[in-house]
Amino acid sequence: MSVFSSLTNRIFLASSLLAVITIGVAVYRVNVAVTRQAESDLRRGVEEAGTLLEEYNRTVFEHVTREAHLVADLSNMKAALDTKDAVTVQPIADEYQRRIGSDLFVVTGPDGQVLAESGRRRKAAGDPVAAEAIRRATAGQETVSVWSHPGGVIQVASVPSFLGPELMGTVSVGSSLDQEAASSFKARTRSEVAFVFDAAIQASTLPAQFNTTLAAAALTAAGVVSSVQLGDNEYVFVSRPMPLASASADPAATGRSSSVPTALILRSRTERLRFLSGVHRELAGTAFLAVLAATLLSYAVARTVTRPLGAITATMREMAATGDLTRRIALPTGARWDDEDARLLASTFNTMTQSIARFQREAAQRERLLALGRLSTVVAHEIRNPLMIIKAALRGLKREPAATDQVRSAVADIDEEVVRLNRLVSEVLDFARPIAFELAPADVNALCEAAARAVGASDGPPLAIGLQLEPGLPPVVTDAERVRLALINILTNARHAVLARSKADRETPDAPIRLTTSRTPGGRLVIEVCDTGVGIEPDNLLRVFDPFFTTRR
Repeated sequence: MSVFSSLTNRIFLASSLLAVITIGVAVYRVNVAVTRQAESDLRRGVEEAGTLLEEYNRTVFEHVTREAHLVADLSNMKAALDTKDAVTVQPIADEYQRRIGSDLFVVTGPDGQVLAESGRRRKAAGDPVAAEAIRRATAGQETVSVWSHPGGVIQVASVPSFLGPELMGTVSVGSSLDQEAASSFKARTRSEVAFVFDAAIQASTLPAQFNTTLAAAALTAAGVVSSVQLGDNEYVFVSRPMPLASASADPAATGRSSSVPTALILRSRTERLRFLSGVHRELAGTAFLAVLAATLLSYAVARTVTRPLGAITATMREMAATGDLTRRIALPTGARWDDEDARLLASTFNTMTQSIARFQREAAQRERLLALGRLSTVVAHEIRNPLMIIKAALRGLKREPAATDQVRSAVADIDEEVVRLNRLVSEVLDFARPIAFELAPADVNALCEAAARAVGASDGPPLAIGLQLEPGLPPVVTDAERVRLALINILTNARHAVLARSKADRETPDAPIRLTTSRTPGGRLVIEVCDTGVGIEPDNLLRVFDPFFTTRR
């Protein structure tokens, strides 16, 4: 049998499938939306961090440049430069470097000789860029340049210091793009930072093993948000140039106008998606619980819808098996999932069975009256015979003189025939009126034993009636006397059928008549009578329930 042949299965499967599809689509759309939003937030965050880093670096360098101008114009700095004594210039350089907070502070004389250096970075010996920047500054031209050092690069503003038309020297102030600056920028932007200069990584907050990959990625990114795989992690990054800003600066003067430091700002996409994977798991777990709840609810709804149909189907099967068309469906009371439509269906079915029962009673009554009309000739014949006997007895009593024995015999005949007539009239009246049952608890096995004793005590050759009574049968509510009379009639018919066979044919090892009781799995009690008689002709089977029908003479 196909699973779709059951209404319960169809409702359950349809509801469950609808719930699974609906919840699955909802979870999928939520996952896609969350992932898309996370990707968008990640890219936007990288771009914002890049912009923040670019603006911060510009602000820092502008501050450094402005401070360089201020220091170069200070009278005490000019006076120290006028001495051209390094011992005199160094303390002043240390003091102003501390106040400015620059990474590099270099003071040179008018001939380009270094008089003082301060800060955590120093001018690299032999650096042509630094030498060119100082030379131009001593020529009276403000210059911005990028100086190299082992741990990164320094953005430097070199400013000449004049006393009137006379050049006193130069002041070079710079901010470094190195590992310390990268770590500082990482804390500010919550991103990984790498500085690229001359196609090489100068400093990075990521392991050095990724420097080559980062340098190659910086060449292809060109300010667009891109992605790069570093080991087991995928990073989203953007590159931001670090231009040198000064009102009078001439970057071409450095001889390296194309070499501008670039910052790479990176955020781990893998880490972000790892966070999303937890969200996806939570959504999947919630979806599973929702599907499970929807499935159970679908099954409950399917059972609620089809349970009344199942009850009606079972009742109709019992009707077909037993022929009892008056069975009713028990209506549940106080049920939590009581359905009004199901109750209406069951009530309508019960109303139909009540109507069938009423029609059966009326049809039975009409049939009985019709049979009574057909039996009028039989009743007339049955009455005529006793009347003839009574008439003959009375004729004998009219003779004079009548003997005592003759009178006694005539009286006995009259009395016997009157009793016969009274019984016949009672049977006809009982057949004509509706039967009124006297219901009470009765022992089925005791009724069977009583019926067997009554038939066994009748006149004629003795015939054994074998009793096979199942012990422990519960009492049943019935009209015990009518059941006993029905059993007596059936057993008597069985006796007549057995006696109709020859003596040799009816001699069998077992009892020729068996009366058994049993209980079915459905809780019903069965009484069965079997005999080895001549049986009933097929033509007479349809008339066995007609009143007073017999094949005996």
